[in-house]
Amino acid sequence: MRFFNYLAMAIAFAAVSCTLDKTDYEAEIGLEIPETYEFKEAVSLNSGNFKISIEALNGTFYKGYNELHLKIVNTQTNQNITTSEVTFLPILTNADESKSSCPHQYNMQFDAVNKYFSGYSVFTNESTSWKLYISFTVDNQKYEISKDVSVVKQDNKNLNMTAFTGKDGEQYFIALVTPQKPKVAENALTAGIYKYNKPTAAAGTFPDPSQFSYSAVTGYTLKLDPRMPEPSMGNHSSPNNKDLTQQTDGLYHGVVNYTMTGNWTLNLILLNQNGLILKGTVVPTDFTPGIEGVKSELYIDTLF
Repeated sequence: MRFFNYLAMAIAFAAVSCTLDKTDYEAEIGLEIPETYEFKEAVSLNSGNFKISIEALNGTFYKGYNELHLKIVNTQTNQNITTSEVTFLPILTNADESKSSCPHQYNMQFDAVNKYFSGYSVFTNESTSWKLYISFTVDNQKYEISKDVSVVKQDNKNLNMTAFTGKDGEQYFIALVTPQKPKVAENALTAGIYKYNKPTAAAGTFPDPSQFSYSAVTGYTLKLDPRMPEPSMGNHSSPNNKDLTQQTDGLYHGVVNYTMTGNWTLNLILLNQNGLILKGTVVPTDFTPGIEGVKSELYIDTLF
């Protein structure tokens, strides 16, 4: 009988606390989640008779994952160029004047249906010191141009990212791609997982792409344990979540079940193709009302 009394008290405490937290949360952000589904021109460049336009969601480059659409137009004929070889290289100048990059698709692919070159960039820093280096080839002539751009804060925490060094000594990046606006339900969860490819030779002429190479990891598994870590929530989890595995689009897909709005932490464990843990720890299953929940050493916070 004592056990059932304790259980009833715990449930009542959680219910009251959740209500209070939810009220505070609604007052704080008004349940407004920034979401953008329209691609607009974020930057344009000109070289000779050609205009290059790069489109991103909301016409803005955000920290984290950015899907990119690149169009090349002959300004004399007003015709789209569809047969070019296009390369894309983002470079960040750091405070000490050193150069770095971020996960990106160097060789952009032409989308014959939508008539643009598609790619992505996972910008790792909010900064005005990014520069895009673009090259394209038309009629056997290669054009190379660059443009300074700014990367701004991602206000939607459902699109957060994290960077870390794995137990294998490699540098990894995990960026959330979807959902932009979760529901209180089982949500399809998509993430990109990338690794920095360490150069195998000395640098050539700047910007040498071999010094700034990244790739999507292949055949990994991202184990998922979502929790509400705030003290009033007791670090409780939810049922029916599915670990993320790689699909044909190169991204990693799984399911996260949000049982209520509020602060959530996606506790993660990254395993390589051999099942070895590269980063992350198991989260205790204890219900801990009044105590902030323990997080994995690898996690991403979300809020909706």
